[in-house]
Amino acid sequence: MDIDNVKTESPIREFLAVLLAGFGNDLVPLTSDYGDEPCPKALLPVANKPLIEYTLEWLEKSGIQDVLLICPSRHRSAIHHHIHSDISSSTLRIDLQTYDESHDRNSGTCDLLRQFSGRIPEDFVIVPCDFIPSPSVPLSALLNKFRVDALADDSLATSFWFTSSTPEKGSFIEEWGPPPVPFPIVWEPTTGTLLHVDTPDDADKNSDEIELKMSMLTRFPSTKLSSSLDDSHVYVCRKAVLDLLQQKLHFLSFREEFFPWLCKVQYSRSKRAKYAHTLNTIEGSASQSLALQHSSLLTTSPFMDDDPPSPTTTGSEIKNLKIGIVVHNRALDHPMRINTLQKFQEINKRLLSGTTYSLPVDPKDRSLIDQRAQISTDSIVGESTQISERTTIKRSVIGRHCTIGKMVRITGCVLLDHCVVEDGVKLDNCILGKSTQVGHKAELIRCVTQAGYEVAKGDIVKGERLEVSDWMADPDTPVLQHKELQLD
Repeated sequence: MDIDNVKTESPIREFLAVLLAGFGNDLVPLTSDYGDEPCPKALLPVANKPLIEYTLEWLEKSGIQDVLLICPSRHRSAIHHHIHSDISSSTLRIDLQTYDESHDRNSGTCDLLRQFSGRIPEDFVIVPCDFIPSPSVPLSALLNKFRVDALADDSLATSFWFTSSTPEKGSFIEEWGPPPVPFPIVWEPTTGTLLHVDTPDDADKNSDEIELKMSMLTRFPSTKLSSSLDDSHVYVCRKAVLDLLQQKLHFLSFREEFFPWLCKVQYSRSKRAKYAHTLNTIEGSASQSLALQHSSLLTTSPFMDDDPPSPTTTGSEIKNLKIGIVVHNRALDHPMRINTLQKFQEINKRLLSGTTYSLPVDPKDRSLIDQRAQISTDSIVGESTQISERTTIKRSVIGRHCTIGKMVRITGCVLLDHCVVEDGVKLDNCILGKSTQVGHKAELIRCVTQAGYEVAKGDIVKGERLEVSDWMADPDTPVLQHKELQLD
């Protein structure tokens, strides 16, 4: 045998990860533009680590090697620079694609999947860029659930849900209102089958009741109903799901419209008949298919509704087409989607609980922190950050390249990179966007600022979103004149 001429075939790729990185309108003003510079949601630091890095690490540990990363064209430069920088430790092969939209007019998830369907030739995993996974639930657990269901039940998709968290007291939830209430879902825990997902339209029609088909309840009498589970927006899907999506052009949101519709395909005879051509391309276990053909319950199964069958549909074409579900209900170790300002603050504080005096490792950076500064052991200080004497920092995240003056009091806060806090300032449960400047002896309580915002000397502000447009509207303020020169 001529060993030199032996051809080696590369392994067939099983899954492609589709990573969606949107504008992040739910985190305004942190994601509002800083002059002409965009502030991508995917790059917002959580415990001084870009948000997207948590997702990339989760994907990489599962064995997935290829990622289709979709972001607005305006964010391409910043995200491209990050994934090719030393900051990112990922070895994933990332195909960065962009779409042309604006903050005011976002593309729906369904539109993006349709637009880039040509780049998704196999089964795929949809993952949002704002997902912080739980260490106890690796992505491989979802992939294995999907593999088992695909073999036995011709699975269409598998989704991941987790117990909603309760914000701690003292956060600025009072000012911004309660977090979004999860929509009710119905699932069968024994087989891990998701049967029903309520939609905003369902809630508008009847907010007090949930309409369920008797055929579904007869087939699954041990179902559970819950309105306390959050959708991770992580979905493992068959390639055929994209083919179905191409036939439902009026759907915009994958989570609120298409996925609830997909659940109904499991037990709606009319839907299965209408989309039989697409659904019949799904191949599961041959032995299971043969067993189903010989099942006496196949044509009269109560799992199917009362819609008349199509003349072209035979019993052998009817498949389970299961929608799987994995539920994580450990309250102490739950994942989180960073889709509100409250969640952004909460996840930063939660990650602090596992730290022990996280100061910069480099001696040069450590020398920038005055020995008379008091920093609690559950705080994090970024590289190249200067902290002056008699300053107290408790349970807070201080970003990179920040300057903290003398006698400053910072409690329960998150400061992004390049913030400047002058002497005598008091900050309590605040989030400061990058390059925020806080003047001498100012006091902020439960506030969040846009990147580049300037708080005037001696200002006292409670429970406000501080955006650049607010103080730019006053032509008499010295701060305005200074800022206008910067922007020009």
